[in-house]
Amino acid sequence: MAPVVALNRGNLPLLAARAAVPGYDPAAVRPGIVHLGLGGFHRAHMARYTHDLMERRADALRWGILGAGLLPGDRAMQESLGPQDWLYTLVERSGAEEQATVIGVLAGMVLAAEDSDALLRAIDDPAIRILSLTVTENGYCLNRATKRLDPEHQAIRHDLAEPARPRSAIGLVVEALRRRRDAGIPPFTALSCDNIEHNGQVLQAAVLDLAERQEPALAAWIRDAASFPSTMVDRITPVTQPAQVEELRARRGIEDRWPVFAERFTQWVIEDRFPQGRPDWDEVGAQFVDDVLPYEKMKLRLLNASHLAVAGLGRLGGYTFIDEAMADPLFPRYMAALMDRETGPGLAPVPGVDLAAYKRTLVERFANTAIKDTVERVNTDAPINLLVDPIRAQLQADGRVTLLALALAAWFRRIRGEDEQGQRIEVRHPMAALLQEKAMEGGPDPRPLLSIRALFGELGEDARLVEPLGRWLASLYEAGSLATLHRAALEEGF
Repeated sequence: MAPVVALNRGNLPLLAARAAVPGYDPAAVRPGIVHLGLGGFHRAHMARYTHDLMERRADALRWGILGAGLLPGDRAMQESLGPQDWLYTLVERSGAEEQATVIGVLAGMVLAAEDSDALLRAIDDPAIRILSLTVTENGYCLNRATKRLDPEHQAIRHDLAEPARPRSAIGLVVEALRRRRDAGIPPFTALSCDNIEHNGQVLQAAVLDLAERQEPALAAWIRDAASFPSTMVDRITPVTQPAQVEELRARRGIEDRWPVFAERFTQWVIEDRFPQGRPDWDEVGAQFVDDVLPYEKMKLRLLNASHLAVAGLGRLGGYTFIDEAMADPLFPRYMAALMDRETGPGLAPVPGVDLAAYKRTLVERFANTAIKDTVERVNTDAPINLLVDPIRAQLQADGRVTLLALALAAWFRRIRGEDEQGQRIEVRHPMAALLQEKAMEGGPDPRPLLSIRALFGELGEDARLVEPLGRWLASLYEAGSLATLHRAALEEGF
């Protein structure tokens, strides 16, 4: 085995035989983007597109990315990547094929969990023309029923009391825009890259709601001057495991404290509204459009809803990885039926996309044995709106929700906090205590959980959902997930 080489700028010539290394000089990268939420997905997705552009064009080096950590746990990322000169390895896999690339687009990382001043000063730089976010839906501090800012959220209450020292992502955006206005600097473009329907509109509404409560004149300025384009982002990116760090070290001789592993597939569709300019990401595969909504709905309804359906039932059935569940023939058949009958029928035509082929590709992607995406990651990261929104849409169209009700029943059963063997499931949700209380109260009766209007609104009063949901939930408690899925296959003919 070749000697192990630590990842840093000085060692790039030694690493060139082990991975693709940047053809540009990472030391020459200058920040033009600040990104809130420097996790694995961002490093596999937006950062990858930016890296590819820098490989093609020297003028792209001004679009380097300054990462921002908003949570105390983000210090580990800073401590891992800092000694590596902000380099990391992206390993892209499909079946037996693998490509390793050293990404050099990061210009640093600022921690803002305890004190946001350094981050705000970095955003003050007029060279920063885009502020992007991957903070998950929880990071937007929304009322889950209205999808508008929740003024009673703990972080928002703090930001209303001390706007110059924000703690939330929304508070940071508002304060950074206020400082720009007061300094006479044009506003940056705020770019949501989270899996939220109408993500740009949701971000804009939350920012305006907070600004209006702080200073109505600021809200008016933001409304007139700032831009919040929506995006559709797609790349399955599991959480990096310690075994993968060691695997990279053993197989390729690369010592990387925090590499990223992802599938080969990637997609990015962006509304082209960047008044202060943007990287030419379309030169390296991104797609700029006037309206991202058809692409966004396609992905949320077909990929994300299916992901949560498979992960919920798979976790209850004892599977650890998504591909393990997909190796059981019942799961891909259920997923295909779910897409064809309930999450797909209401979709508008998507320019340039064959929806039938897209569905087949999703089944193949979920079954990719090289990715090892855990059911727990999907269950934890995915908001329940991924199921609630298509349920509501189907009911409004007087459509069936039987298969969606099965996915929701699995979510209800899992949220109890224990699996079918009585082993503990860690429930990580802003409303975890209330959810577990209602799940324990109801057991096979879904009505106590459905009574949480902040999550389910009026759905608890609609018998078209309550009846199949109660039937599936009772079966999950009585017979278990795999038997229930088999029963569904027989009854629903998939």
